[in-house]
Amino acid sequence: MKILHRFGYYFGGFAIGLVILAFFLNGRGVSCEYSYGPEARVLKNIRTKTLHFSSESEALIASKTIDTASISYILKEGDIDFSKSEARKKPCGVYYIYGETKENKNLKFYIENCDSIATLKNITFLD
Repeated sequence: MKILHRFGYYFGGFAIGLVILAFFLNGRGVSCEYSYGPEARVLKNIRTKTLHFSSESEALIASKTIDTASISYILKEGDIDFSKSEARKKPCGVYYIYGETKENKNLKFYIENCDSIATLKNITFLD
């Protein structure tokens, strides 16, 4: 078989594969813009759930010390310290999340991540 025929078969099969791939992935919300490390996956998992607040965290929000926009920002841009977290705790894992808000406040909080809800247990301001 000539080299030109080999290239023809290769590129023909490649083109058919691209069309099939585009057909299957069309409209599925597939994206490659995020990191897929353990930290990013846990933060995305928490963000997709209903967020409940403990009485302590509700008091901080009510006193206008912190707002829910700052909490959402840290859940998007924050970091998880897995050494201080209890990810395999039953029935719900507890994660230590910390970060800096847009207002330059350093926060840390513990979130209990269950199957359908995530509960913000406490919020602490770092110095």
